[in-house]
Amino acid sequence: MPSDTAATQSKLAQAFTPLRLGPIELPNRFVKAGTYEGMNVANAPSRALVKHHADLAAHGVGMTTLGYTAVHPDGRTFAEESWIDANNLSAFRALTDAVHAAGGKASLQLGHCGTMTRTPNRTVRKPGGPSKTLNLYGAMVGALFTRVMTQQDIRDIVRDFVDSARHAADAGFDAVELHMGHGYLLSQFLSPLANRRQDDYGGTPEKRARLAREVTEAVVDAVGDRIAVLAKLNLRDGARGGAEIEDSIVTARALESVGLHGLVMTGGFSPFSPMYLFRGNSPVPAMLQTETSRWNRFLLKLGAKTAFRDMPFEEMYFLKLARQMREAVKMPLGLLGGLRSADNVATAIGDGFDFVVLGRPLLSQPDFVARIRADSRAQSNCINCNRCVAEFSTPGGVRCVLNGPNDPALNAMRAA
Repeated sequence: MPSDTAATQSKLAQAFTPLRLGPIELPNRFVKAGTYEGMNVANAPSRALVKHHADLAAHGVGMTTLGYTAVHPDGRTFAEESWIDANNLSAFRALTDAVHAAGGKASLQLGHCGTMTRTPNRTVRKPGGPSKTLNLYGAMVGALFTRVMTQQDIRDIVRDFVDSARHAADAGFDAVELHMGHGYLLSQFLSPLANRRQDDYGGTPEKRARLAREVTEAVVDAVGDRIAVLAKLNLRDGARGGAEIEDSIVTARALESVGLHGLVMTGGFSPFSPMYLFRGNSPVPAMLQTETSRWNRFLLKLGAKTAFRDMPFEEMYFLKLARQMREAVKMPLGLLGGLRSADNVATAIGDGFDFVVLGRPLLSQPDFVARIRADSRAQSNCINCNRCVAEFSTPGGVRCVLNGPNDPALNAMRAA
């Protein structure tokens, strides 16, 4: 029998083989997670953002994901976030060109914040969601009260996702990732925490999944022959009364039935359970140093005593739930959450997951994939302090605090 070391090396070798996702092929099974970087200028990527993603591709990441990009200006949680439209494609194209030149693929994460906004300039006074709720986060920008989305609102959202996916394809992206987790709009419809509707979009897991299915089907029909269509879905919300793995399996099967090319598995519902995603130390102390709003500092201090408390970190913390998803669907699955070593990657591949999704390890060591390729005993130096969460509010954009600061001048220049 082969030794454990030989078995690990065999699985790692598989992680460096190509992967087919719909109409595209990745050079390997390593995907950079979609995370907001705080590197936008005038509603477009900055030169710092281009460098950030191109460097990851140069160091061996098979596909890098440009984090949260809204499908409509009202879909931004923060005013600093970007949306994609026909007027800024050249800046996004600069990013995809740079990633391709470095040997990688590029994915664009598309989302809508729904009721979870603190953006002051909106086209509607009350942000919409599946049901009425209070949005304390947006109290100081006139977004405290929310409204129930109408059938026309829902049709508009589907159209916005389709239009944005087409723009992404035109800008040279190889894939789009539809954000259905973390308490954003599609996640709000999926979760009993936010969805109290009794029409065709609420009441049962199948009905709560309807909007996610309609968005996926429309996007696949529009661009699925040109680029891969992925989704990011909670395995569970991590809060009492939220979506559980059984609900998420219903959703995943619905998405698979309309042609989704792959699923990134995540967890956590930001207003109730943000640390279910992060694990480790609470980022609140660091966020208090960068938050300029007195009201938001108050909310952060309140959250530090409830949802934003420290939560023990363990490696591969979504693995048990992800195995249940692996048994339930056949489409490609990406494992995210606490992968900190070459051995973790080997375990994921050995358990039948098609790709691994890395966030903080690539922030602390952009060459982490190259390190794994060179050494089957490689370990991330990420200490799970989560202080990086606060860094996107700094002039240089997101960084690992174990490394030096980013160049704020580069982050102030639009890509194109």
